[in-house]
Amino acid sequence: MRFTILLARCLAVVLTVKITTIGSKNVNHFEYPLARRNESVIDDYHGIKVADPYRWLEDPDSEETKQFIEAENKVAQSFIEGSGKWHKINKKLTTLWNYPKYSMPWRHGNYYYAYENSGLQNQHVLYKQTSLNDNKPTVFLDPNKFSKDGTISLQDRAFSEDGSLLAYSVSESGSDWNKIKFHDVESGKDFPDLLEKVKFSSMSWTHDNKGLFYNRYDQDGKTDGSETVVNENQKLYYHRVGESQDQDILVAEFPQHPGWTIAGGVSDDGKYLIIITSETERDNSVFYADLEENGPITGKIPLTPLITKMDADYSYVTNTGTKLVFHTNKDAPNYRVVVIDLKDSNEKNWITLIEEHPRDVLDGVQCVDKDKLIVEYINDVKSVFQVHSLETGKLIRKFPLEIGQLAGFSAQKKYSEMFYRLESFLSPGIIYRYDFATPDIEPTVFREMKLNLEGFDRKDFKVEQVFYPSRDGTKIPMFIVQKNTKSGGPKPCLLYGYGGFNISLLPSFSKMVLFFVSVFNGIYAVPNIRGGGEYGVKWHDGGRLFNKQNGFDDFQAAAEYLVEHKYTVHKQIAIQGGSNGGLLIGASITQRPELFGAAIAQVGVLDMLRFHKFTIGHAWISDYGNPDDKTHFENIYKFSPLHNVRSPNSTVSQYPSTLILTADHDDRVSPLHSLKFAAALQYAVRDNQFQKNPILLRVYSKAGHGGGKPTFKIIEEDTDILAFLYQTLQIDADI
Repeated sequence: MRFTILLARCLAVVLTVKITTIGSKNVNHFEYPLARRNESVIDDYHGIKVADPYRWLEDPDSEETKQFIEAENKVAQSFIEGSGKWHKINKKLTTLWNYPKYSMPWRHGNYYYAYENSGLQNQHVLYKQTSLNDNKPTVFLDPNKFSKDGTISLQDRAFSEDGSLLAYSVSESGSDWNKIKFHDVESGKDFPDLLEKVKFSSMSWTHDNKGLFYNRYDQDGKTDGSETVVNENQKLYYHRVGESQDQDILVAEFPQHPGWTIAGGVSDDGKYLIIITSETERDNSVFYADLEENGPITGKIPLTPLITKMDADYSYVTNTGTKLVFHTNKDAPNYRVVVIDLKDSNEKNWITLIEEHPRDVLDGVQCVDKDKLIVEYINDVKSVFQVHSLETGKLIRKFPLEIGQLAGFSAQKKYSEMFYRLESFLSPGIIYRYDFATPDIEPTVFREMKLNLEGFDRKDFKVEQVFYPSRDGTKIPMFIVQKNTKSGGPKPCLLYGYGGFNISLLPSFSKMVLFFVSVFNGIYAVPNIRGGGEYGVKWHDGGRLFNKQNGFDDFQAAAEYLVEHKYTVHKQIAIQGGSNGGLLIGASITQRPELFGAAIAQVGVLDMLRFHKFTIGHAWISDYGNPDDKTHFENIYKFSPLHNVRSPNSTVSQYPSTLILTADHDDRVSPLHSLKFAAALQYAVRDNQFQKNPILLRVYSKAGHGGGKPTFKIIEEDTDILAFLYQTLQIDADI
């Protein structure tokens, strides 16, 4: 949103705030930029007056905002690099990153495809090969050639039914905005077709291989990711290869519901177009159309409603004729698999193919080998892998897994072959291959990614899972990763959390985390707080809307548990989270600052009274509530980080050393959240005798919410975090 600002008021004033020591470590003096406060901006929320003095920071194009960001970056970089360890950490971390990385292969037409990265390439390269025994795959698409600095990334992809054509989307500077291009598999050349204004899009080909369905917003103004305009009125179009975008056919829209997002997909047999619509991040409705009966696509396709009430989640799995298979939590908090026959789709006639498990969460389903279903469960935050019959739902076999996360499948209904990938806190990934055509042969390791870390041995580390009580007595699971060596005392601890949108934090690999544990001799802890999906709908509901505070309580209780059980001490606990996890960090340091020594809030949702007014923020009302509703406002206002900033009244209540990170092309969670929060915190601590810890804001350029970020930028950001932690947690390590 733009605001008119008088020229005389456009320059940010700089106030000097001298910080000389943190603990026993000397750091450079630095200055906080003082953001102008406009005290006249006051909103009335249901009779309560709420000031918003930094409203002008919502305009990313104003010179004043740009100058504020530039000044903040100088302060942050001066501190982060002040210890002299940044380059040494960067060198070690770069070495750790430098090992071959692979994706699972997948098959289309005459070829197998897979992503590979030799080690430090900015973007993974897409290769093709005629068989799995081909030791010399050829480069199919190399995103590193899309731009000199690696900031244009390859995003989604969709092969035509016969495998002769590829539709692929690219993103610039990490934005959610995509452009779709088309590629001929045999010639290796792109078609002239270019589809723009694409965002949050599905891509699905009709089985005649002539075109595909995709989504776009016909939004005016710039669409490069730096704007804050609300994304509304998404539409579903059909594009025929070889035609210009202005000839594309509008297939479906819902103008009476401007906030709806639309996903359109063609069924496995090519007969049906299945459209899933949702207003928020939770619950959806389902429509379908018979493509064979409708004939050539010349305009809007008549849609038949299948699920009209948005009171549950539905994901299409596959179909056998008119019988459609869905993965759903309808009347099943831990999810089940149902069959809906289009001939009689009344809910009373639905057939439950795989029953809800009484404890484990049925997290994902995929069809393979014509008549089988790959089923993934979550059991106490660990993956369980099974195969069931598509016809009867009965269990066919179980696949043994090490403790970790099943990080994806590569399987299709028309092929008997499948690949799956397992990763853990200590393994970047093992890819397995299994063929249902030879069921007696056990899965084999197809590829294993191996670290380039001198002396690394998984046996030197230990991973434990504990269950600790939250404030209300609820038992919360938490993974703790550390070296096996006996310690002479508490260790520095990195406590990471998310807790939202039904997302589960299963064991996953992070090079930055391994550096922290291995080089810094630290502890990494991941509590699975409420708001996530680790225990199904009940766990999600337990940490959203009016229960949102539960997730914050769970996270804060994790810090107390770690101290009580002698893992660490409060001044050596750093907390980290991104996006909704950034909200978690913001809420934690404004509610219980005494629990932590440092905090890293990445691309966080921090202004909880205005989050729904920018880009896709309105979709998050399902988790946060709507501030325009009085009862929701009263709840949100209590925990909104921006609105709960206070000046410390004692050394104990000072804010932990805080690093707020965002990026200039983040159009998921606009940078304005981080800018306003940083300005408010710095204002609250200026001239405060009790605040000894720094409050820093770092804004990265040509980057977004995280997707598509080139390797060099990831390493740069992780180095910033590690160098920040090295100083603020008083880490004693030989770098």
